[in-house]
Amino acid sequence: MAPKAKVNPKPSPSPTPPAAQSVPLEDLFAALHRHAQNSEYELAARVADQVLAIAPGDEDALRCKVVALIKSDAIDKALSTIQASRHLPIHLRFYEAYCLYRQNKLHEALKVLDGQERNSMILQLESQILYRLGKMDACMDSYEKIQRFKIDSLDLKTNIIAALIAAGRSAEVQETMDALKVKATSNFELAYNYACSLIEKKKYAEAEQQLLSARRIGQEMLMEEDYADDEIETELAPIAVQLAYVHQLQGQTEEAIEAYMSIINRNLSDASSLAVATNNLISLRGTKDVSDSLRRLDRLIEKGTGARQFQLANSLDFKLSTRQKESLYANRLLLLLQANRLDQAQEVISALPEMFPDSVTPVLLQAALLVREKKAAKAEEVLIHYADKFPDKSRPVLLARAQIAAAAGHFQISVESLLKIPEIQNMPATVATLVSLQERIGDFSSAAAVLDSAIDWWKNAMTEENKLDLIMQKAAAFKLNHGREEEASQLYEKLVKSHGNIEALVGLVMTAAHTDLEKAELYEKQLKQLSGLKQLNVESLEKTPGARHVEGAHAVKVEVPEDVKKAKTKKRKRKPRYPKGFDPANPGPPPDPERWLPKRERSSYRPKRKDKRSQIRGSQGAVVREKHDSIAPATSSSVNGPSSKSGQNTSSSSKSGPQKVTSSEQSKASSKSKKKSRS
Repeated sequence: MAPKAKVNPKPSPSPTPPAAQSVPLEDLFAALHRHAQNSEYELAARVADQVLAIAPGDEDALRCKVVALIKSDAIDKALSTIQASRHLPIHLRFYEAYCLYRQNKLHEALKVLDGQERNSMILQLESQILYRLGKMDACMDSYEKIQRFKIDSLDLKTNIIAALIAAGRSAEVQETMDALKVKATSNFELAYNYACSLIEKKKYAEAEQQLLSARRIGQEMLMEEDYADDEIETELAPIAVQLAYVHQLQGQTEEAIEAYMSIINRNLSDASSLAVATNNLISLRGTKDVSDSLRRLDRLIEKGTGARQFQLANSLDFKLSTRQKESLYANRLLLLLQANRLDQAQEVISALPEMFPDSVTPVLLQAALLVREKKAAKAEEVLIHYADKFPDKSRPVLLARAQIAAAAGHFQISVESLLKIPEIQNMPATVATLVSLQERIGDFSSAAAVLDSAIDWWKNAMTEENKLDLIMQKAAAFKLNHGREEEASQLYEKLVKSHGNIEALVGLVMTAAHTDLEKAELYEKQLKQLSGLKQLNVESLEKTPGARHVEGAHAVKVEVPEDVKKAKTKKRKRKPRYPKGFDPANPGPPPDPERWLPKRERSSYRPKRKDKRSQIRGSQGAVVREKHDSIAPATSSSVNGPSSKSGQNTSSSSKSGPQKVTSSEQSKASSKSKKKSRS
């Protein structure tokens, strides 16, 4: 902000230093203006201090100082300057909110903006704060108010498109771009955002081409602005990550992994792109190489300071959106569960509700931890408590409860959970699940009631893909299987009259045969006769003992001549194969037939005789005395000092401390232990 020249400064209530008084105030403001024009913000802040030393409380000098500190990224100093000047009648609330926004204190920044006049600057800052908080609907409301000011800024229009995509309104992107009079080729950020809208629409091939175009536009623009090669690569890193993500969505797993690894190994200075690439790579791997995935995430998530238990490294808390940060923490927790590190998982679970108070992900992850601890009933209790407390967020919670209960065999709880979600209650998948669960309980009447309710709902549904025929057909089959032939017959008859479905006609004939033979014969005439059955006598067919199984569609008995049979039965003689160097003419003595038996079990085995010549004859006492004399020297040597035997030296050294083992020795030791376990 360029300061205006001051001709008549405000009188200072306190005496000024002699050094400051020696410089005219007009010269200081001129220097302040010059430094601001040359983007020398640190020098501008020093000159502003000199002005404030002469004229404390000067509004223009104070504003210039705050702006200069913000421009030089001295956010803490700027905020302290603002807070120290609150006693002055100077309006600095916008700058205070911006400093809090830069410090990622988003809720405090919004609180500062409350009650302020909604001009274009306030609305732009408010929309940015709401975008960071993930409140996309409120963010779009702010952007719609900004458009009333008719600000012709390409950056603002780029932000509007980004917020529209984040709010899940990708279908409106093209219309909004036409209204804002911008094209995807205006800059590479707009091209990138437009590609993201195509991804949301699942137009992956078009999105890939748009991302390649965005990369080309970005390279040309940044080269014109004299960016270095590494700076260009850093600026375009989000495009590279998004291209890899498109490959991942298209099922090109190897290409996606290669692209993610290339981005990670280059170690770009764009920390947010590296974090997204790491997270997507981990999600692509799944449960493979859990330890490596955990190591990669541990570089991004670290222990927090103060009240916060965890925080993201490299200032990622400010650079990533709420949804991206939530994905990082959720993936780390799932990996901890996979690695069976339940204590660490519990630490993460306890911190998530405070970090993401508006999300249902923490309670779902808590339920996953309880299921891993084999506490399914506790998980069901936690989920139903949350669903009752926040009914507007209950749908995913109730679905999770239904799944957990069904897996635990609590079918009634699963049915109750699904019945509490009215918006999906009549969908074919939900109806099939409810019917299956109630069949397992044995409540066939409730299952039939679910089918009847779904039929009534689809009769009045105004949708493009009406599933009434499908539901009616499944309902008729269910009632036929459970002895409700009359109701099944009515459903089949309605299907036949409305669409003339051949499957429904067959079902009608089958059901009517149990309840109304005349109706069955009437509709049986509408069935087309199969070709080849006109000459078939049904009465004679009933008298036959039954058909015999014949291999092949047209088996014909063929007479085989006798000489051919003999040729087939004649076995071919093979020459015997002898060992190398064996002469069949002189085979030598025959081998021992008992050569496969152990030596002790052979008939030729004779045990060795003991040599009794070395035995000592005499009295028993003489033998004991001689043994005692022979043992005494060994005993005395062991008492006096360590033995010089190699075996004793080895044992003493092993007790004194751990020994260094090479990798080859470790592999040998491990293989030896395996052999022992097998034996």
